[in-house]
Amino acid sequence: MSDNLARVLNAETLRPEWNARPDGDERRHIEIVSPSTHKRPRIVYALSAVGCVGAIVVAQLLLSVGISQGAYEISALRASQVELGRTADSVSEDLIRVSSPQSLAANAEALGMINNSTPAYLRLSDGAVLGAPSSASGGQAGAASLVPNSLLTGVPLVTQLPAGGAGAGVAAGSAAGVAAPAAVAVTDGLPSPTTR
Repeated sequence: MSDNLARVLNAETLRPEWNARPDGDERRHIEIVSPSTHKRPRIVYALSAVGCVGAIVVAQLLLSVGISQGAYEISALRASQVELGRTADSVSEDLIRVSSPQSLAANAEALGMINNSTPAYLRLSDGAVLGAPSSASGGQAGAASLVPNSLLTGVPLVTQLPAGGAGAGVAAGSAAGVAAPAAVAVTDGLPSPTTR
């Protein structure tokens, strides 16, 4: 830059004049504004905060009570499930006891069936008869060959059932079997069935 140009462009010409206005007399009007006379209601904010905290506490208590009530219901349902499982086991034991070969043989004899000690068989492939067919006699040879079942004591036969039907007889038999179990006398060792 040349020396002449540097003298022309001095600091005064480059700085704008802030105080000089085109109108001259008009000044900028600036006032300090006082704070608003409308104050925030601090009590309302405090009460709303306390109310929100109270609502949260009440909601937490209600959730806690609901969860604990659900836990009690689950506990009661598990107890009833255990009881129903025991009942199902008892009924299945009664069914197994009543469907034993000794029970079936005793009920068949009570209905008038006779056990044949010399059975005959048919072979379906060629129609051959195996064995010597003969009429059955009224002897007790078939029932005598069965091992006695001590669980059947107190269980009524089909002909001795009350008027309620087969279900009532099984229930009555199971109640009698559970109430008074048969005691086995052990003298000098384990009891064993009599064999031939």
